[in-house]
Amino acid sequence: MGRHRRTPAFGVIAFFAIVFSLGSYFTFASVQGDFGLFRRIQIEAEAELLREEAEELEAEVSILRNKTRRLSDDYLDLDLLDEQAREVLGLVRSDEVIIR
Repeated sequence: MGRHRRTPAFGVIAFFAIVFSLGSYFTFASVQGDFGLFRRIQIEAEAELLREEAEELEAEVSILRNKTRRLSDDYLDLDLLDEQAREVLGLVRSDEVIIR
């Protein structure tokens, strides 16, 4: 008695094709999709750049806050006032010589 070799049923082939397709789709989506690994890396890099920019802006605000306090009515820094008058208004004292 010989055994007959049968080809797999169409249903089994279709089942494995669907499983393989779904597995491929979800693998691709987890890596390349809107919420995938590559997008997450990109967002983390952008967040780091924004943190650095925020630190720079905080330092600039601190400098401007210091200058504002030094020019206030309560505390007047005459050297800073003189520097700002020269820079903004272009003022020059009468005993100075201008070289261009």
